[in-house]
Amino acid sequence: MSKAAEMAKVSAKGGFHLLWGLVASTVISSVGTIFIGNILGDSQYGLYTIALAAPNLIATFRDWGIITAMIKYTAQYNVEDKRDKIRSVFAASIVFEIVLGLVLSMVSFLLSGFLSTLYNNVELAPLIQIASFTILTGALLGTAQSAFVGVERMELNSITLILQSIVKTAVILLLVIFGMGPLGAVLGYLIAFLIAGLTGVLLMWTLYRKLPKPADNKLEIKGTTKTLLSYGLPLSIAAIISGFQTTFYNFIYPIYVSTDLVGNYGIASTFVVLITFFATPITTILFPAFSKLDAQKDRETLKYVFQFSVKYASLLVVPAAAIVMVLAKPGIGVLFPDYADAPLFLALLAVNQLLTVAGTLSAGNLINSQGQTRFNLKLALLNAAIGFPLSVILISQFGTIGLIVTTLTAGIPSLIISLFWLKKHYGVTVDWSSSARLLLSGTVAAAITYLLITQIAFSNWIALIVGAIVFLSSFVLAVLLTRAIDRSDINNIRNMLGGLGPLRRPINFFLKIIEKLMTALRL
Repeated sequence: MSKAAEMAKVSAKGGFHLLWGLVASTVISSVGTIFIGNILGDSQYGLYTIALAAPNLIATFRDWGIITAMIKYTAQYNVEDKRDKIRSVFAASIVFEIVLGLVLSMVSFLLSGFLSTLYNNVELAPLIQIASFTILTGALLGTAQSAFVGVERMELNSITLILQSIVKTAVILLLVIFGMGPLGAVLGYLIAFLIAGLTGVLLMWTLYRKLPKPADNKLEIKGTTKTLLSYGLPLSIAAIISGFQTTFYNFIYPIYVSTDLVGNYGIASTFVVLITFFATPITTILFPAFSKLDAQKDRETLKYVFQFSVKYASLLVVPAAAIVMVLAKPGIGVLFPDYADAPLFLALLAVNQLLTVAGTLSAGNLINSQGQTRFNLKLALLNAAIGFPLSVILISQFGTIGLIVTTLTAGIPSLIISLFWLKKHYGVTVDWSSSARLLLSGTVAAAITYLLITQIAFSNWIALIVGAIVFLSSFVLAVLLTRAIDRSDINNIRNMLGGLGPLRRPINFFLKIIEKLMTALRL
């Protein structure tokens, strides 16, 4: 338990550093999206979205598992006191990613004419050509950010996120205002990736220089690349399948629906980031945390860490998803009044995040951290076998709703199988009672909020403010009454967040209020 507690404290600190970066970068990007979406209009915003889809599809073939392997071995060598090997991991990763990123950028560039013909829109060709080079710049940024995660320097990750969002927002707005339309938006997107990627590599270099040198003062580029690929290749195939699958959905989607609906879906997808504020830091920190544990030597610790990761992730993600669902209409109505279909799309997209209570953020990370990448590949193949035919059928028949239903259902069988596998091999499982209570608490709070804001004729702004206050108050009360958390959880949270410096005081103040409520309710 002491080891689990120490891991939780380190992970919480890293998660906080990721969170502030995500919040700041998303707020900046959202401001830009509001202006850009309204200036371009739904059709031109749809062109911008479509232009990025094809390069993103090709980019799924770039990584080959190197990024994930980089995080695993960096974290593992760090805890095993083999930090001199991290130099070779850094060097091998950046070389591999740059070479493959450049090759795939050229492939995307050369395919731009064919892709624009496929979409029956000649305007797309120059947009796709520019967007193609985000594959290379994305390789630079992705490698640097993985290095930061592996050595648990999450604040550097946040710096690159914020820099990218600032540059993207400023440049795209400037170019769009000067009349460049979707071309200016795509060009600004590329420039932002380039500047953030180069900055990330520079910061990565500063970390590299501080690492101890190997005894023979030589980098093992070839041998390290083989090690990374040996671990990452099955995982990379799984990632390629999963990434290709998601991008395939977005690729065929515009074939069956109009560009204005694509724009509405793009706006709704942007708002889902409000939930990933909490989900992304959790998934990012769990992989290096699990990589520090050996399933055979640390079996009991692994059990506690897994259960706590699911419970406390759900405590953040479930209310975030529920409040986004219930306030989707006034939220989008305030910022994008012309996007009439976006609220429904957003509410449906948020449902997927509720599966956090079943371990969606933890199960895959645990499997990969223990080197079981071949099993992960099998899960990805199952997901694809369901997702590809399902997407063609549902998108062609039901358009956007079909796309959302596909993303919600295709991965459920894989999740169920992974949970059974974890129980059988490692003896870990989700605390289903706790998950059910958290889900019930979110449902009750959402129902109360929905009834209030729909029965009284609030303006969108008032509905947002009143709805947020009512939901949060209702959720806290529901969590206590259902006993989804107890006093031991309060102590765990207080200990986990003890490394956040000045933020401890407001957090402790809030936790004391919760404890007083527990006393008042005799819990």
